[in-house]
Amino acid sequence: MLSSEKLKIGLIGGGPGSFIGAIHLNGALMDGMFELVAGAFSSNPEKSKQRGEELMLDPTRVYASYDEMFAKELELPESERIDVVAIVTPNNVHFDPAVKALKHGFHVALDKPLTLNYQEAKDLYHIVKASDKRFLLTHTYSGYPMIKQAKQMIAEGEIGKVRKVYVEYPQGWLWKLLESENNKQAEWRTDPKRNGLAGCMGDIGTHAFHLAEYVSGEKVSAICADLYIKIEGRPIDDDGVVLMRFENGASGVLTASQTDTGAENNLRIRIYGEKGGLEWQQELNNTLIARWPDAPAQILRAGTGYLGSLANENTRTPAGHPEGYVEAFANLYRNFARCIYAERAGEIPKPEWEDYPGIEDGIRGMAFIDHVLKSNESDTKWTPFIVEK
Repeated sequence: MLSSEKLKIGLIGGGPGSFIGAIHLNGALMDGMFELVAGAFSSNPEKSKQRGEELMLDPTRVYASYDEMFAKELELPESERIDVVAIVTPNNVHFDPAVKALKHGFHVALDKPLTLNYQEAKDLYHIVKASDKRFLLTHTYSGYPMIKQAKQMIAEGEIGKVRKVYVEYPQGWLWKLLESENNKQAEWRTDPKRNGLAGCMGDIGTHAFHLAEYVSGEKVSAICADLYIKIEGRPIDDDGVVLMRFENGASGVLTASQTDTGAENNLRIRIYGEKGGLEWQQELNNTLIARWPDAPAQILRAGTGYLGSLANENTRTPAGHPEGYVEAFANLYRNFARCIYAERAGEIPKPEWEDYPGIEDGIRGMAFIDHVLKSNESDTKWTPFIVEK
């Protein structure tokens, strides 16, 4: 599968000073499979123009809105127009551009969570399924090589049947009322109208939930949630704990907080089975620890020859050369691109390329948010986890 033509991206969001927009762009461009040719970078036309100038784009392809981008791009010859729309906006501006992009015939890469609410997620699910276009949801942490190694080891039975899943996501950046201090990231992430009704659990709890299911290979069947607002004046949760039951009988604990003062971003997962356990943490992401009842613990490292196909397919450098967050994003985009290229060539993508989050992960993430909110408000607490589509 070779192609001499890069996939052309049109970016929605990612205006001046954007954090996640720059990460998406760096990840997408890392392997030379994509090129940025167009964008509607802000709802403010002047800011969109400014960002286009910073990126040295053709000014005729820097748009004041995503509706204008779709209309103008479709006027171009097919060989010149965008192939992929990447959406890196607040959650309330996920559904509409994603739907329009798919209906206009573009592949879509979308930042998580899938949508603002569960009903939008169900609607988008059916639109994606009816489309012949590829859909990527950027649950970043599933792009790390050693997370993929853990997933493959569990799938191949190395630790036996999964019994217990611990996943924790501590952040401390919202330790005070930053949204009252003109902090734009804090403003929209704590605003129910732009973020959704779940704060911390919607923002980072969905990452933890996705990782728990992705690595373990097991699906959650029931949850019991307890949410908190630790900072007075904040309208939605900034901390919480979720107990989980899995379909195979395993149990789990998920904790997420954005008020763990001093914590940075050390997402951590531990999974224990009948024969052993695995541990991984984001701040030491090139390392996976395997624990056994009758042998010393093993330290597995990225870039080494003893890893499985999933890790090897998503490793870029030899052992001891750290890979990180942007590379994890790049792995998702590269696998996404490889699948598009393969289908254009009439080929079947390799299974390792198909291993990126999509619409199924997205609707389960929105179901998680919905069930967490229901459980938190319920007197009975334990809530069956049923995904409606």
